[in-house]
Amino acid sequence: MSTLHEIEKLKQLQKEALLGGGEERIKDQHEKGKLTARERIELLLDAGSFTELGGFVTHRCTHFGMEKKKYLGDGVVTGYGTVAGRLVYVFAQDFTVVGGTLGHAFAEKVCRLMEMAMRNGAPLIGLNDSGGARIQEGVESLAGYADIFLRNTLASGVIPQISVVLGPCAGGAVYSPALTDFIFMVDKTSYMFITGPEVVKATTFEEVTKEDLGGPQTHSTRSGVCHFAMPDEKCCIEMVRELLSYLPQNNMEDPPFVPTDDRPDRPDDSLNALVPDSAKESYDMYQVIRSVVDDHQFLEVHANYARNIIVGFARLGGRSVGIVANQPMVQAGCLDIDASKKGARFVRFCDAFNIPIVTFEDVPGFLPGTAQEFGGIIVHGAKLIYAYCEATVPRVTVITRKAYGGAYCVMNSKHVRCDINYAWPSAEIAVMGPDGAVNIVFRKELSQAADREEARKKLTDEYREKFASPYIAAELGYVDEVIEPRTTRAKLIKALDMLKNKRDTNPPKKHGNIPL
Repeated sequence: MSTLHEIEKLKQLQKEALLGGGEERIKDQHEKGKLTARERIELLLDAGSFTELGGFVTHRCTHFGMEKKKYLGDGVVTGYGTVAGRLVYVFAQDFTVVGGTLGHAFAEKVCRLMEMAMRNGAPLIGLNDSGGARIQEGVESLAGYADIFLRNTLASGVIPQISVVLGPCAGGAVYSPALTDFIFMVDKTSYMFITGPEVVKATTFEEVTKEDLGGPQTHSTRSGVCHFAMPDEKCCIEMVRELLSYLPQNNMEDPPFVPTDDRPDRPDDSLNALVPDSAKESYDMYQVIRSVVDDHQFLEVHANYARNIIVGFARLGGRSVGIVANQPMVQAGCLDIDASKKGARFVRFCDAFNIPIVTFEDVPGFLPGTAQEFGGIIVHGAKLIYAYCEATVPRVTVITRKAYGGAYCVMNSKHVRCDINYAWPSAEIAVMGPDGAVNIVFRKELSQAADREEARKKLTDEYREKFASPYIAAELGYVDEVIEPRTTRAKLIKALDMLKNKRDTNPPKKHGNIPL
């Protein structure tokens, strides 16, 4: 047989592999408003950079007529390429091939890719669009999921793992994305749930739509499962590329440095007048964040979930930083169950991947109430404490206003190994707010005062001056410097530059036991 004939056969097979489940199924995919697996990879990666692995793999199942349903690639496209010139590994589930269902060969391809990503220290991106386990393969498909879960866990904290849900993701399939660092979803086409609406109705008699049960709106606002809910696939994949620009390749590297023309010492006079005179009035913490970071660019994570705390990525002096900030405009910036989980998860990610943490603090305490106590605010609040306490990356805190009670301790205080703590002159650092403290400490005096309101005001002012002033904390060394708000950017950049070679460790142990 001639070489030319063999080359022609190779080209024919390559053409067949590119078609996945065939032109009709590709047409169906497009009619649903969805791209194909290969189109998604083309959008994600730099032009011409994709190298496919395992393109001719097929399943070995002979049950239920599956021997007649063999497609090259077996329903998942795997390989590597670059994003902004940096190596990444990617797999894309192909819904045109047996509904993107996972069988043994499919899982083997994904596992091999995951192992390569870990060995070579590069991010792993999964583009998910699948009907779940391939029923015809029985326990082998379940074993395949478990094999993937194991590798997700082993890769956690070693390489960034990003899951992009671009279609259905149900049953056991949801746990691989859940084990990764970030989950993206797309409006109207993405769904994640353990059991679908039909099973829910049959078992609990609840009637619910797919969208309400497991759509991006539900998971980005109520459950917190989804970090980014995007309007369409193109925007979604562009956001994945932007997120990668803030992250290192692996846990042994630093994030990429991005030069900026934004002056390190750029002041912002508006910050001097931002915090209201009345402690009962709110202001927008986003103004503080966008004011101080490079080029006013802030990539928020979990934007619509637990909005009383803000987390996301930015740059200061060209270096990536993780931002954690209380939001006074939502529940006065109180910490609650969801905010504690959201903050803890983000802090731990930053610590795992050498990303310094900047905390902007204005917190009156933990949210009171039976719903919070019965929901376990104690153990959930402890997650945020744990995350900050174990973090060894450079950490800087700016107290803009309230820092009360246990929440003061939690929000990256000096006592939990924060490196540099700044306070604005408007900061109030105390066991509780002056009003509450006066009502307790001076209860007798107030009851005997001729003019209670006048006495309360006088005592409150005295308490604020003697106990809540930032200068008291500065005298004790708990605050390194009281700074003029307009200089915040310059102070942060100088502090982070000083800390760039910081080395800190935790006691030797297999792992801690975070209060999950």
